[in-house]
Amino acid sequence: MRGCLFQIEEELWEEEFIERCFQEMLEEEEEHEWFIPARDLPQTMDQIQDQFNDLVISDSSSLEDLVVKSNLNPNAKEFVPGVKYLNI
Repeated sequence: MRGCLFQIEEELWEEEFIERCFQEMLEEEEEHEWFIPARDLPQTMDQIQDQFNDLVISDSSSLEDLVVKSNLNPNAKEFVPGVKYLNI
């Protein structure tokens, strides 16, 4: 009988723990702003064009400065994802 009561008590504690976990998850969801496609994606071509125009990084003179000041190795092998090169 005592084992049965212990099992019931353990199940009640487990249910309470799961309930608290779900409650915490719901509270976290309410705190974050989620991505909503209908609201967050551009709806017209004009809006899409405006977003592309905002993506301009800088003018060409700044890009040339980046290339001149770069410390990348121009003789390095091209990176191919998933391919391992042996250093011989």
